[in-house]
Amino acid sequence: MTTLLWGALPYVACALLVAGLVWRYRYDKYGWTTRSSQVYESRLLNIASPAFHYGILFVLAGHVVGLFVPASWTDAVGASEHTYHLFSLYGGTFAGALTVAGLALLVYRRRTRAPVLRATTANDKAMYLFLVAAIVLGMTAKLTHASGDGYDYRATIAPWARSLFTLRPRTDLMTGVPVLYQVHAVVGMVLIASVPCTRLVHMFSAPLQYLFRPYVVYRSRDPGQLGPRPDRSGGA
Repeated sequence: MTTLLWGALPYVACALLVAGLVWRYRYDKYGWTTRSSQVYESRLLNIASPAFHYGILFVLAGHVVGLFVPASWTDAVGASEHTYHLFSLYGGTFAGALTVAGLALLVYRRRTRAPVLRATTANDKAMYLFLVAAIVLGMTAKLTHASGDGYDYRATIAPWARSLFTLRPRTDLMTGVPVLYQVHAVVGMVLIASVPCTRLVHMFSAPLQYLFRPYVVYRSRDPGQLGPRPDRSGGA
Protein backbone atom coordinates (compact mmCIF):
# COMPACT_ATOMS: atom_id res chain seq x y z
CA MET A 1 0.00 0.00 0.00
CA THR A 2 2.89 2.38 0.74
CA THR A 3 4.32 1.81 -2.73
CA LEU A 4 0.88 2.17 -4.33
CA LEU A 5 -0.04 5.43 -2.60
CA TRP A 6 3.30 7.22 -2.51
CA GLY A 7 5.20 5.58 -5.35
CA ALA A 8 2.58 4.91 -8.04
CA LEU A 9 -0.45 7.15 -7.43
CA PRO A 10 1.44 10.46 -7.97
CA TYR A 11 2.59 9.34 -11.43
CA VAL A 12 -0.84 7.94 -12.29
CA ALA A 13 -2.40 11.29 -11.34
CA CYS A 14 0.11 13.24 -13.47
CA ALA A 15 -0.34 10.86 -16.41
CA LEU A 16 -4.12 11.22 -16.26
CA LEU A 17 -3.75 14.99 -16.02
CA VAL A 18 -1.53 15.26 -19.11
CA ALA A 19 -3.42 12.67 -21.16
CA GLY A 20 -6.75 14.22 -20.21
CA LEU A 21 -5.60 17.70 -21.19
CA VAL A 22 -4.37 16.48 -24.57
CA TRP A 23 -7.58 14.56 -25.23
CA ARG A 24 -9.78 17.45 -24.10
CA TYR A 25 -7.91 19.91 -26.32
CA ARG A 26 -8.09 17.66 -29.37
CA TYR A 27 -11.66 16.41 -29.11
CA ASP A 28 -13.49 18.89 -26.88
CA LYS A 29 -11.79 22.20 -27.65
CA TYR A 30 -15.07 24.11 -27.65
CA GLY A 31 -15.99 22.59 -24.30
CA TRP A 32 -12.77 23.91 -22.76
CA THR A 33 -14.58 26.55 -20.75
CA THR A 34 -15.81 27.43 -17.28
CA ARG A 35 -19.43 27.31 -18.54
CA SER A 36 -19.99 30.66 -16.88
CA SER A 37 -23.42 31.22 -15.35
CA GLN A 38 -22.99 34.97 -14.89
CA VAL A 39 -25.80 35.62 -17.34
CA TYR A 40 -28.22 34.03 -14.84
CA GLU A 41 -26.99 35.83 -11.72
CA SER A 42 -24.09 38.21 -11.13
CA ARG A 43 -24.49 39.88 -7.72
CA LEU A 44 -23.41 36.89 -5.62
CA LEU A 45 -20.96 35.75 -8.27
CA ASN A 46 -19.11 39.07 -8.10
CA ILE A 47 -18.41 38.36 -4.42
CA ALA A 48 -17.91 34.60 -4.41
CA SER A 49 -15.73 34.25 -7.49
CA PRO A 50 -12.95 36.70 -6.45
CA ALA A 51 -12.94 35.24 -2.92
CA PHE A 52 -12.51 31.71 -4.25
CA HIS A 53 -9.93 32.57 -6.90
CA TYR A 54 -7.74 34.73 -4.66
CA GLY A 55 -8.00 32.15 -1.89
CA ILE A 56 -7.03 29.22 -4.10
CA LEU A 57 -4.09 31.17 -5.54
CA PHE A 58 -2.79 31.80 -2.01
CA VAL A 59 -3.32 28.11 -1.16
CA LEU A 60 -1.36 26.99 -4.23
CA ALA A 61 1.43 29.48 -3.51
CA GLY A 62 1.66 28.16 0.05
CA HIS A 63 1.93 24.57 -1.19
CA VAL A 64 4.67 25.51 -3.65
CA VAL A 65 6.71 27.20 -0.91
CA GLY A 66 6.08 24.47 1.65
CA LEU A 67 6.87 21.54 -0.62
CA PHE A 68 9.54 22.85 -2.95
CA VAL A 69 11.48 25.43 -0.91
CA PRO A 70 13.88 23.51 1.36
CA ALA A 71 14.16 24.45 5.02
CA SER A 72 17.83 25.36 4.45
CA TRP A 73 16.72 28.19 2.15
CA THR A 74 14.42 29.78 4.73
CA ASP A 75 17.10 29.30 7.40
CA ALA A 76 19.58 31.10 5.15
CA VAL A 77 17.39 34.22 5.06
CA GLY A 78 17.00 34.21 8.84
CA ALA A 79 13.51 32.67 9.12
CA SER A 80 13.49 30.22 12.03
CA GLU A 81 11.31 27.11 12.08
CA HIS A 82 8.96 28.76 14.57
CA THR A 83 8.62 31.86 12.38
CA TYR A 84 7.93 29.71 9.33
CA HIS A 85 5.39 27.68 11.29
CA LEU A 86 3.48 30.79 12.41
CA PHE A 87 3.50 32.24 8.90
CA SER A 88 2.31 28.92 7.47
CA LEU A 89 -0.33 28.49 10.17
CA TYR A 90 -1.93 31.91 9.97
CA GLY A 91 -1.37 32.49 6.27
CA GLY A 92 -2.55 29.02 5.32
CA THR A 93 -5.59 29.22 7.57
CA PHE A 94 -6.57 32.61 6.13
CA ALA A 95 -6.14 31.38 2.54
CA GLY A 96 -8.09 28.20 3.24
CA ALA A 97 -10.88 30.07 5.01
CA LEU A 98 -11.14 32.57 2.13
CA THR A 99 -11.34 29.71 -0.38
CA VAL A 100 -13.95 27.81 1.62
CA ALA A 101 -16.01 30.99 2.08
CA GLY A 102 -15.95 31.59 -1.68
CA LEU A 103 -16.88 27.97 -2.36
CA ALA A 104 -19.71 28.07 0.18
CA LEU A 105 -21.16 31.17 -1.44
CA LEU A 106 -20.82 29.61 -4.91
CA VAL A 107 -22.64 26.48 -3.73
CA TYR A 108 -25.33 28.60 -2.02
CA ARG A 109 -25.78 30.54 -5.25
CA ARG A 110 -26.20 27.34 -7.24
CA ARG A 111 -28.73 25.93 -4.78
CA THR A 112 -30.86 29.05 -4.48
CA ARG A 113 -30.89 30.35 -8.06
CA ALA A 114 -33.03 28.06 -10.24
CA PRO A 115 -31.38 28.84 -13.61
CA VAL A 116 -27.92 28.31 -12.12
CA LEU A 117 -29.05 25.05 -10.48
CA ARG A 118 -30.38 23.76 -13.79
CA ALA A 119 -26.99 24.48 -15.38
CA THR A 120 -25.17 22.51 -12.64
CA THR A 121 -24.02 19.03 -13.65
CA ALA A 122 -23.12 15.98 -11.56
CA ASN A 123 -19.54 16.68 -12.61
CA ASP A 124 -19.72 20.12 -10.98
CA LYS A 125 -21.04 18.63 -7.74
CA ALA A 126 -18.19 16.10 -7.59
CA MET A 127 -15.67 18.85 -8.27
CA TYR A 128 -17.01 20.98 -5.41
CA LEU A 129 -16.92 17.95 -3.09
CA PHE A 130 -13.27 17.16 -3.81
CA LEU A 131 -12.25 20.82 -3.59
CA VAL A 132 -13.90 21.26 -0.20
CA ALA A 133 -12.51 17.94 1.05
CA ALA A 134 -8.94 18.78 0.01
CA ILE A 135 -8.99 22.27 1.54
CA VAL A 136 -10.79 21.34 4.78
CA LEU A 137 -8.51 18.33 5.32
CA GLY A 138 -5.45 20.52 4.86
CA MET A 139 -6.74 23.15 7.28
CA THR A 140 -7.74 20.50 9.82
CA ALA A 141 -4.34 18.82 9.63
CA LYS A 142 -2.59 22.16 10.10
CA LEU A 143 -4.76 23.23 13.05
CA THR A 144 -4.60 19.80 14.71
CA HIS A 145 -0.82 20.07 14.87
CA ALA A 146 -0.70 23.82 15.61
CA SER A 147 0.92 23.68 19.05
CA GLY A 148 4.60 24.52 19.38
CA ASP A 149 6.34 24.41 16.02
CA GLY A 150 3.63 22.14 14.61
CA TYR A 151 4.28 19.07 12.50
CA ASP A 152 7.47 19.49 10.48
CA TYR A 153 6.19 18.33 7.09
CA ARG A 154 9.25 19.88 5.45
CA ALA A 155 11.26 16.95 6.85
CA THR A 156 8.98 14.25 5.42
CA ILE A 157 6.29 15.28 2.92
CA ALA A 158 8.38 17.95 1.18
CA PRO A 159 11.41 15.70 0.47
CA TRP A 160 9.04 12.99 -0.74
CA ALA A 161 7.33 15.45 -3.12
CA ARG A 162 10.67 16.64 -4.50
CA SER A 163 11.89 13.07 -4.93
CA LEU A 164 9.04 12.40 -7.34
CA PHE A 165 10.77 14.59 -9.92
CA THR A 166 13.89 12.41 -9.78
CA LEU A 167 11.74 9.31 -10.54
CA ARG A 168 13.04 7.77 -7.31
CA PRO A 169 10.21 8.45 -4.82
CA ARG A 170 11.22 8.15 -1.19
CA THR A 171 8.08 6.35 -0.09
CA ASP A 172 9.58 5.54 3.32
CA LEU A 173 9.26 9.20 4.32
CA MET A 174 5.46 8.99 4.16
CA THR A 175 5.03 6.02 6.49
CA GLY A 176 5.16 8.08 9.71
CA VAL A 177 3.18 11.07 8.43
CA PRO A 178 -0.03 11.84 10.39
CA VAL A 179 -3.14 10.31 8.83
CA LEU A 180 -4.81 13.67 8.12
CA TYR A 181 -1.85 14.78 6.03
CA GLN A 182 -1.84 11.45 4.19
CA VAL A 183 -5.56 11.66 3.38
CA HIS A 184 -5.11 15.28 2.30
CA ALA A 185 -2.34 14.23 -0.10
CA VAL A 186 -4.41 11.39 -1.58
CA VAL A 187 -7.47 13.60 -2.11
CA GLY A 188 -5.22 16.22 -3.69
CA MET A 189 -3.80 13.69 -6.16
CA VAL A 190 -7.29 12.50 -7.10
CA LEU A 191 -8.30 16.12 -7.63
CA ILE A 192 -5.28 16.69 -9.91
CA ALA A 193 -6.21 13.63 -11.98
CA SER A 194 -9.80 14.84 -12.37
CA VAL A 195 -8.95 18.37 -13.56
CA PRO A 196 -9.30 17.60 -17.32
CA CYS A 197 -12.82 16.24 -16.71
CA THR A 198 -14.10 19.34 -14.93
CA ARG A 199 -14.41 23.08 -15.44
CA LEU A 200 -11.14 23.44 -13.54
CA VAL A 201 -9.47 22.82 -16.89
CA HIS A 202 -9.78 26.53 -17.59
CA MET A 203 -6.81 27.19 -15.29
CA PHE A 204 -4.56 26.06 -18.15
CA SER A 205 -5.96 28.68 -20.50
CA ALA A 206 -5.66 31.72 -18.25
CA PRO A 207 -5.12 34.79 -20.51
CA LEU A 208 -1.58 35.53 -19.30
CA GLN A 209 -0.92 37.44 -22.54
CA TYR A 210 -3.05 40.25 -21.14
CA LEU A 211 -0.23 41.00 -18.70
CA PHE A 212 2.16 41.77 -21.55
CA ARG A 213 -0.02 43.26 -24.29
CA PRO A 214 0.42 46.94 -25.26
CA TYR A 215 -1.80 49.51 -23.67
CA VAL A 216 -4.96 50.45 -25.51
CA VAL A 217 -4.98 54.25 -25.77
CA TYR A 218 -8.27 56.08 -26.17
CA ARG A 219 -8.13 59.67 -27.42
CA SER A 220 -11.00 62.12 -27.25
CA ARG A 221 -11.76 64.39 -30.20
CA ASP A 222 -10.67 68.02 -30.12
CA PRO A 223 -13.72 70.02 -28.96
CA GLY A 224 -12.98 72.51 -31.72
CA GLN A 225 -13.45 69.80 -34.31
CA LEU A 226 -16.87 68.74 -33.06
CA GLY A 227 -19.64 69.20 -35.56
CA PRO A 228 -21.43 67.32 -38.29
CA ARG A 229 -19.42 64.41 -39.70
CA PRO A 230 -18.30 64.73 -43.32
CA ASP A 231 -20.43 63.04 -45.95
CA ARG A 232 -18.59 59.84 -46.99
CA SER A 233 -21.39 58.50 -49.21
CA GLY A 234 -19.85 59.96 -52.37
CA GLY A 235 -22.82 62.22 -53.03
CA ALA A 236 -22.63 65.94 -53.80
